Amino acid sequence: MKEVNITRVLITLAAGIALWLIPQPDGVTPEAWHLFAIFVATILGIILKAAPMGTMCMIAIGITAFSQVLAPGEAGKSITLALRGFGDKVIWLIGISFFIARGFIKTGLGNRIAFLFIRIFGKSSLGLAYGLGLADLCLAPAIPSNTARGGGIIYPIMKSMAISFGSEPDKPETHRKLGSYLTLNSYNMNLIASSMFLTGTASNPMCQKFAADLGITISWMSWAIAAIIPGLVSFFVIPFVLYKLYPPELKKTGDAPQMAAKKLTEMGPVTRNEWLMLLAFFILLFLWITGDLFSIDATTTAFIGLIMLLLTSVLTWEDIKSEKGAWDTIVWFSVLVMMASSLNELGFIGWFSNLVKVQIGDLSWQIAFPVIILVYFFSHYLFASATAHVAAMYAALLGVGVSMGIPGLLLAFMLGFIGSLYGTLTHYGHGPAPVFFGSGYVDLKNWWLRGLETGLILLLIYMTIGGLWMKIIGYY
Repeated sequence: MKEVNITRVLITLAAGIALWLIPQPDGVTPEAWHLFAIFVATILGIILKAAPMGTMCMIAIGITAFSQVLAPGEAGKSITLALRGFGDKVIWLIGISFFIARGFIKTGLGNRIAFLFIRIFGKSSLGLAYGLGLADLCLAPAIPSNTARGGGIIYPIMKSMAISFGSEPDKPETHRKLGSYLTLNSYNMNLIASSMFLTGTASNPMCQKFAADLGITISWMSWAIAAIIPGLVSFFVIPFVLYKLYPPELKKTGDAPQMAAKKLTEMGPVTRNEWLMLLAFFILLFLWITGDLFSIDATTTAFIGLIMLLLTSVLTWEDIKSEKGAWDTIVWFSVLVMMASSLNELGFIGWFSNLVKVQIGDLSWQIAFPVIILVYFFSHYLFASATAHVAAMYAALLGVGVSMGIPGLLLAFMLGFIGSLYGTLTHYGHGPAPVFFGSGYVDLKNWWLRGLETGLILLLIYMTIGGLWMKIIGYY
C-alpha cells in the first residue's frame, strides 16, 4: 500500500499556495498569514490522508524554515524556531507516557486488570460492558494512546468474549447477540475515559499547551477534578442507554466470570515485572495528583516513571526504540504545536478572535458558550483525526470565547473534553474507531445513528452536570 497519494499531495500544495498568494487581511502580518497558509495546508493534507501525518509535518517544517516566516532574513534562526516544538515539555510528557504504556502491554498487567473486572462484573451483558469499561478507565491515566488501550488491550478481550458466546464477526445473524453491543459500548467507554485525564489521550496535552499560550493554566489534577463528575455520570449512563437503544439479544453471560478466571489461571501468579509495573503506576498517579505540592510537573513525573521501568528492566532500551507510535507522535505533535503556538505569538489567533467577536459580539457569553461547543463538536464530521481537529480549531475557538467573556477555565476544559467525546460520531472519528468498526459487528448506519444519539447525551451531561460541577468547585 502506497504511503503517499500524489494527487492529494498536489491538491494540498495547491491549496497552501493559493492561500499564501491571497493578500493578508488588515491587522495580520505577512509572516502570520504565510504561516497560516502552511498550517492550513498541513491540516488539509492530514484530513485528505495525502501522506502519513509525520510526512506532512516534516514537509511543514521544511517549508517553514525555507520561507523564513518565523525569522525573516535569518535562515539559521528560522530553522531553530521551526524545530523548537521538539523541546516543549508537553511533547515529552505524551511521548514518555507512550513508553510507560508499553509496560502494561509487555508485562500483561493490562490484560490481567481487564480479566479481573470481567470476573467480578461479567455475569450479565450489561455487567460485562461495565467490567470492560472499568478496565479501560483504570488504564487511562497511564496509557495516553487510546488506540493502544482500546485496540491493543480491551478490543481483543471484548472480541474473545463475544465469540465465546456465539456472536461471531463472520456470521452477521449473530452480531446482535452480544458483539454489536459490546463493540459500541467499549468504544464509547474508551472515549469517556480519554476525556477524564490529561494523559487519557494524545490530544489532551495539546489542549493544555494551547490554553497556556492564552494564559490559562491546566494541571493534571485540575483536569481530573473538572472531569470526574461528568465523566463518572457518563460512564454509568452510556452502557445503560446503549443497552436500551441497541440491546444485545443475550442478557445473561454467566460463563464470562469463569472464562476470565480461566484466563487468569493460565497467566499464572502476578510476576515480578507486573508488581514493578503496578508500583510505577501508583507512583505516577501519586506524583501527578500531588505534583503541585512538591513542585514536580507532569513531565518530570513521567521521566521518573520511565527511569524506574528501565532500571528494573521492566522495559529495555530496545523496547523504547521500537515504540514507533511514541516517536511518530513526538514528531507530528511537535510540529503542530510549534505552528499553532507561533500563530498565537504572531497575533493571528488574537486577530481571528476579534474578527469573530465583531460578528457575534452581541451574544451573551451564556449563549456563545453552547454555540462554540456545538460548532466544535459537530464539525468533527469533517475530520478523520482528533489531533488534527484540536490543532485546527481548539486555540482559535478558545480565543474567541475568552474574548467574548466566557470563563477561560470553563471553556478550556469543555473544549478539551469534547476533543475525546466527538469521536463517537463516526467510524473514523478517533484512533480506536477503525479498530472497533473493523470488527464488522456494527454496520455503518447503526454506528452513525447510535453515535449521534450517544453524542447528544454526552454533550448534555458534560455541558449541564459538568458545567454545574465546575461552578461548584470554583473554576468560574
